[in-house]
Amino acid sequence: MRGKTGKKMSRPQPKVLLQYNDKNTNTLQVIAGEKVYAVYYKNSPINLKYIKSFQNIKYRKTSFINPGHAHNLANKLNKTFKTDLFKVVEL
Repeated sequence: MRGKTGKKMSRPQPKVLLQYNDKNTNTLQVIAGEKVYAVYYKNSPINLKYIKSFQNIKYRKTSFINPGHAHNLANKLNKTFKTDLFKVVEL
């Protein structure tokens, strides 16, 4: 992201709500989010089920704090299914 002067802007520091440090110097932080963005199909929320084999079934995320991830997923689904019915909804 670039500001008005053309210089690269740094990302603002997130607000840390909770933090946990384990014995191995790993840190888990709970970060405040402003909004949630979800991918909808025909104005309804969806789940994504990915089947690689009969024993390897995974459910993929369809809601995100970052709007870019939601828009990328909606665009990918629209391209895959040759439609324009996948949309991002701000919650």
